Amino acid sequence: MIKILYITRNMNKIREIEKILRKLFKEEIFSVEAPSSDIEIIEIQSDDLADIALYTLRKALEKIDIEKWDIIMREDSGLFIEALNGFPGPYSSYVYKKIGLDGVLRLLERHENRRAFFKAVVAYKIKGVDATFISSGEVYGVISREARGSEGFGFDPIFIPDGYDKTFAELGEDIKIMLSHRTKAILKAIDHYLKTVSNKLYHISVE
Repeated sequence: MIKILYITRNMNKIREIEKILRKLFKEEIFSVEAPSSDIEIIEIQSDDLADIALYTLRKALEKIDIEKWDIIMREDSGLFIEALNGFPGPYSSYVYKKIGLDGVLRLLERHENRRAFFKAVVAYKIKGVDATFISSGEVYGVISREARGSEGFGFDPIFIPDGYDKTFAELGEDIKIMLSHRTKAILKAIDHYLKTVSNKLYHISVE
């Protein structure tokens, strides 16, 4: 079993990571855990998702027994809205907590341009490799006129991915996993890990 420490307090993310890995691999070869409550998760304010993810990862590594884990990951993600010059971007979590979906929709009331994209950046450390790495993924679409759907979390009820007429929250987990920015970023990190430390070939697919 390959052990992943995913540095987050958001258990929705942990559950989604587990589902992504089950979808990507025919074999259940990964276990995913969040850090213990005594590990402080420190974030910085920055316009760059990579800077935020790397800083949090490196501060956490100072307190973690690295040898217990095969991969240690920290993800930072955001919703970038074209008409709002990329806002909320790296501040998405804060904006979601403060004004929610309705607040973002109100900001777009007078805008015809609804183009947006989700971006995820994963900073990660592989056991036995003296370096930290970055992977990223994006998914493009538009912001809906109203919140729709009950699945997913965060901004999923207002984001319609390209090629679909439903929000992530309406499409459900299977389709979201196939398309998602988080899946793309994690897949790159996992692929790097397997190429670095394993000679065994695993089936990777989101079909």
